[in-house]
Amino acid sequence: MEPKKGSESKTLMTYRVLPQDTNPAGNLHGGALMKQIDLVAATAAMRHARQPVVTVSIDRMNFINPAYVGELISLYANVNMVGRTSMEIGVRVEAENLLTGETRHTNSAYLTFVAIGAEGRPSPVPPLILETGVDHRRNKEAQERRIMRKQELQREKTSSGKED
Repeated sequence: MEPKKGSESKTLMTYRVLPQDTNPAGNLHGGALMKQIDLVAATAAMRHARQPVVTVSIDRMNFINPAYVGELISLYANVNMVGRTSMEIGVRVEAENLLTGETRHTNSAYLTFVAIGAEGRPSPVPPLILETGVDHRRNKEAQERRIMRKQELQREKTSSGKED
């Protein structure tokens, strides 16, 4: 399987915050944003794998600043790390006030996806070519998060009595 550059799967998605997307305070509802984050991350994962993917986990979601009705939300997704069948996708969210041009970082999230083959089973994905220093940093941090995810999963299995 031919390795692929991270730049080949980078994805940008935008949308406007509408009243139905907000909570009673007029802020973008976290659940509405999480759906968009999952969509942009899945798109980046599919661009890399070129096959269907499923979300395995969202292990971190930071709400840094609110977004408001009428603002433009930009979601940037990057493949940070690739395993045999899985990929970690990092998503950065920015809100832009279209009247003033002010932008601010609102959220960051890390999601793990697994590629699914024709038989409905996990399927191998292409290795990731790291092109820049930022790519190398993101990959190193993703490998550290992967270790933590595996340790947490093992603790959950042990505490629930479902150890393999």
